[in-house]
Amino acid sequence: MADIVKEILARPIQLADQVTKSADEAQSFKQDCLELKAKTEKLATLLRQAARASNDLYERPTRRIIDDTEQVLDKALALVIKCRATGIMKRMFTIIPSGAFRKTSMQLENSIGDVSWLLRVSASAGDRDDEYLGLPPIAANEPILCLIWEQVAILFTGSLEERSDAAASLVSLARDNDRYGKLIIEEGGVPPLLKLAKEGKMEGQENAARAIGLLGRDPESVEQIVNAGVCSVFAKILKEGHMKVQLVVAWAVSELAANHPKCQDHFAQNNIIRFLVSHLAFETVQEHSKYTIASKQTMSIHSVLMASNDSNEKGEHEDEKSKISHPMNNSTPSQMHNVITNTLAMKNQNPNTITKPNQSQSPTKNMPPLANQVKGNQNNARQQKGHPQHHVLTGTSIKGREFEDPGTKAQMKAMAARALWQLCIGNVTICRSITESRALLCFAVLLEKGPDDVQSYSAMALMEITAVAEQTSDLRRSAFKPTSPAAKAVVDQMLKVIEKADSVLLTPCVKAIGNLARTFRATETRIIGPLVKLLDEREPEITMEAAIALNKFAAAENFLCVNHSKAIISAGGAKHLIQLVYFGEQMVQIPSLILLCYISLNCPDSEVLANEEVLIVLEWSSKQAHLTHEPTIESLLQDAKSRLELYQSRGSRGFH
Repeated sequence: MADIVKEILARPIQLADQVTKSADEAQSFKQDCLELKAKTEKLATLLRQAARASNDLYERPTRRIIDDTEQVLDKALALVIKCRATGIMKRMFTIIPSGAFRKTSMQLENSIGDVSWLLRVSASAGDRDDEYLGLPPIAANEPILCLIWEQVAILFTGSLEERSDAAASLVSLARDNDRYGKLIIEEGGVPPLLKLAKEGKMEGQENAARAIGLLGRDPESVEQIVNAGVCSVFAKILKEGHMKVQLVVAWAVSELAANHPKCQDHFAQNNIIRFLVSHLAFETVQEHSKYTIASKQTMSIHSVLMASNDSNEKGEHEDEKSKISHPMNNSTPSQMHNVITNTLAMKNQNPNTITKPNQSQSPTKNMPPLANQVKGNQNNARQQKGHPQHHVLTGTSIKGREFEDPGTKAQMKAMAARALWQLCIGNVTICRSITESRALLCFAVLLEKGPDDVQSYSAMALMEITAVAEQTSDLRRSAFKPTSPAAKAVVDQMLKVIEKADSVLLTPCVKAIGNLARTFRATETRIIGPLVKLLDEREPEITMEAAIALNKFAAAENFLCVNHSKAIISAGGAKHLIQLVYFGEQMVQIPSLILLCYISLNCPDSEVLANEEVLIVLEWSSKQAHLTHEPTIESLLQDAKSRLELYQSRGSRGFH
């Protein structure tokens, strides 16, 4: 950097010397040239002082100020050279405007002010002695630029406390205006912010992480932040930092991922997914459960539940091992907690169920140890059972986290869930990593008993993971197979939300269940009823999502579409759908009509459909332009009408 600054300063210093020399040789306007010479010499002194202090100069304002200064010196040199003309003819044909000297003198004065300000702003706080820096002439048209330069300069040269205050000032600027955020990035604010996040005190780290999260408001800005090395800095903080800093970092990760999804893989490559899952799992499920859960699990739900029922017959040390910490400190674990506890216990008891982790993840190499106390208790428990210790892969370091206040722990879980939600959107690799970890178990627990924001972010994360699974058959089969205890726990909790039907979690849970439509067996009869109930006099948005979810059960792509269609009819779905097609808002009418067509195609011989005169509804719909504007709906309508006409007699339709 010092070499770059010296190179920038070299030419203006040379120009200043040339102006001084040419002013001495002036043949006309000698007094004006002497005034320019005096100001140029003062400017040259400041430029040489800047060259000597090149190690401390802040590059961005240096470039702007020196570029402007160079242009001013070029004009001054051209002016004084004209005054060197000798002879009557040369003087007659040398035109110098009357205001040229006054304008050039003013520009030199401004350059002196700019360079003086540059030297002051680049000096350390001790050398500056808290003097007011003022506003340099170059920033007169854009005062905010001067403030940004000043704060970024402090980030480079100030003490840790001063740098923390500067980061807080940048937070205020970035929060107020998107353009200010872009200016902070353009003026080189990201590298010193990352440095502060890495080596500052807790408050400074928080301010720096918050500023970075606010700066990444568009893909271009996020790209620059990622290129500056944010992923490795954030990964280190999530692994070793103070929890209050970690939760701000997790929030910042969620902001960057939301505003530029292409950065998801960069975060994943720096193990941030694993660290976030560890925070989610802390005091949620057993910490000694391995990070990568076996994907080829032969254990059935029945065996897990039987293990839960038989837990009282185990030895005293087994009872201690089966206990898990609940985020709400509930002393009476629910049935789902028993499922989770015994699932994890059975994984540890049976070494054959532990699959080899993906070599690219290298968990045995990269995962740091747990806190000594936790690790010691777990090792003792394993030794009592005679199990080799290498069967358990530890998670990230949790030293000190158990002493945090409950509010901070709850915020940390909320921000970890928020970050995982944004990171998994549309990303198969990250979704697979999350589903192979403890995260599904964590989401199930937190969806049941977590604080409101934790529940909300957990539901959103599950919605996005299931959306990816819907489009990725191998992920769907491995992560949400019917025999998976984690998947069963997640579905159980989402169904509870749907059955309760009075929560902000309702929409994401309905979407998630719909995304999993192809994973449910024919014997799984409890899913359809709660969804059908949402078709009856609910808010239009809820009704629409319920209809869309049911469409995924009844569509031809679903192998069990006939079974599911019968279940929809049995649950009273046809009656609700008819009402919605006739009287619902358009956003509800279209998915309701599509669902009515699907169940008509799948169950054309249904007496319920005949008694409800569904064929008449379809005939009416085919004449409504707003319902048939899409070719797919028109074709589907014709097929459904044809099937009903084929299977239902005129008399059965109620015609006389």
